[in-house]
Order: sequence, then C-alpha cells, then structure tokens
Amino acid sequence: MKIAISSQDGKKDAPISPQFGRCSYFVFVDTETQAWGAQENPAAAESGGAGTKVVQFLAAQQVDAAITGRYGPMAFTALQEAGIEGYEAEGGTPEELYEKFLAGELKKATSPSATGRHHH
Repeated sequence: MKIAISSQDGKKDAPISPQFGRCSYFVFVDTETQAWGAQENPAAAESGGAGTKVVQFLAAQQVDAAITGRYGPMAFTALQEAGIEGYEAEGGTPEELYEKFLAGELKKATSPSATGRHHH
C-alpha cells in the first residue's frame, strides 16, 4: 500500500501541511517496502481546481491512501472517484502519522472537511 501525506517541506520528521490541494509537497511511504520519498505538489500554485488536480497526480503515483488536515469538496469527491482513501490528521509529522495509520488511529474522511476555494 502506498500512502501520501501532505507536507510543507517534504521531510518526514517535520510538521505536515493541513492543506491537501495546495500543500507544497507530498511525502510518500510504501507500507510493504518501508520506502520513503517526497515530491513537490504540481497543483500547489493552480488558480483553481487544485484538489482535483492533486488527486489525479496521486492516482498517477498509485497512491492507496492520503493523510492531510482537511479535504475540500472537490478534492473529497475526486478521492472517492479515484478509489483513494482519505484520512484526517490534526497535526504531527509524516513519521508520527504513518505510525498512527498503521495502528488504525486516524479518522477516515467521510465527507469534505473544508470549504472549496474555487469561485463560480
């Protein structure tokens, strides 16, 4: 299983980013190989639709689950459509949240937890 955790700087021992679609980086961890990595979020500077675009990026990385502070409506819907499980975290580092994930201590997102930023 591959997990993506929103991050401000891509480090596994630094605080996560509470934002999903506009976080600066994602820290990735593979539960089978214990391999860690980080990549810049290509949707961070988008003028609109960042949540949907970031889910497309994560799907291309073959991510099974995402951990962040909150999900906007578009991102939440896109996650559901992509078959990626979303989990919510109040804070912590990717290392801490990975341990909580493995222990079953993270809350699974069942609805959007933030308002979207796009305008009609």
